[in-house]
Amino acid sequence: MKLKFLVLATLVPALAWAQSPNFTITGKIGNLNKPAKIYLDYNSEGKGASDSCELVNGRFKFTGNIAGYASGRMTLSREGIRDKEIYGTKGLGDVIYMSFGKENIQITSSDSLYNAQWKGSKVYEEMKAFDNEVGPTVMTVHHNANVAINRATPEQQADTLYFKALDKQVQAFRKSRGEKMLAFAKANPNSYFSLQALSELVGGYSTKPDVALPVFNKLNDKLRLSYGGQSLYKLLNAHAVTALGVSAPNFTQNDMNGKPVALSDFKGKYVLLEFWASWCAPCRAESPNLLKQYAKFKDKGFEILGVSVDSDKAKWIEAIKKDELTWPQISDLKGWDNEARKVYGITGVPANFLISPDGKIIGSHLMGEALNKKLGELLN
Repeated sequence: MKLKFLVLATLVPALAWAQSPNFTITGKIGNLNKPAKIYLDYNSEGKGASDSCELVNGRFKFTGNIAGYASGRMTLSREGIRDKEIYGTKGLGDVIYMSFGKENIQITSSDSLYNAQWKGSKVYEEMKAFDNEVGPTVMTVHHNANVAINRATPEQQADTLYFKALDKQVQAFRKSRGEKMLAFAKANPNSYFSLQALSELVGGYSTKPDVALPVFNKLNDKLRLSYGGQSLYKLLNAHAVTALGVSAPNFTQNDMNGKPVALSDFKGKYVLLEFWASWCAPCRAESPNLLKQYAKFKDKGFEILGVSVDSDKAKWIEAIKKDELTWPQISDLKGWDNEARKVYGITGVPANFLISPDGKIIGSHLMGEALNKKLGELLN
């Protein structure tokens, strides 16, 4: 049994927009050389970028342009393989998650990125102060739990009670952080990290809109009207937009060939609007059941419309082909910033909505046997 290492899903790789660089990140990690590489993924006001740099005697440098504060992930791979440090090292990858601004930043460490010291970033200092007040991030908690697992004796690693105790500790840290984040947001209406806290609570803790919305409404105008603020506002109001019995919001995104496809194109059929991603293991695990239901009911007025929250087109298409998904697939390739995801208030994948022939939402979050039973009632 292993605790999964959570990875932020909000990062949207894309080409950096063409403006003069307004931030610089330089660093030195020991004396590492090729093939070691540093990868940087970040998002600012809805625009994302990815970059990479080979280390030369431990040194690296990134420059770019951001609209405001940026949130991102930096990964060090000693083998020069993107994401292997995250997915292939039992949650012990050399990865950091950070916020930064239009600054000249220096990062130094004698051994690893995870232990690096930052200088020159007031935003990063604000982030650390925020984390010190509300508790360690989910990523830090899971990293530490995986460290404990790998240091455990063989007897402990074979003991389910050991893992239950460790999981209980992780959940206690998580609960404490959630409570403190809400308190922080209430007490600091002018802080960027209050908006971040509310976004984390809604997206990662499933905090109900009636709890988060009054706190959001007291944030200052700049925060509420920012891209992140408006994205959160959509999520907070999505419960009304996607309630059972209401008309499903229409939207259009491109299929694998770049052809626009609209949800309204399938009016007259029962449609399962399925949100998923190539990197989502539970999504992929649901695919065999969807294939069976599609084969069973597609000639009886049933359709599936897959909406991917991927950002990498190649990986998206590869997953479709590997899983042999034959129903329509669309995406705007904005990753977790997918516009349909925000409209429908999706805080995690897989997620779905069942839509009637007249365009009304008649079911949501139907998986496995629950979906099979509902389709059987409607279409048999």
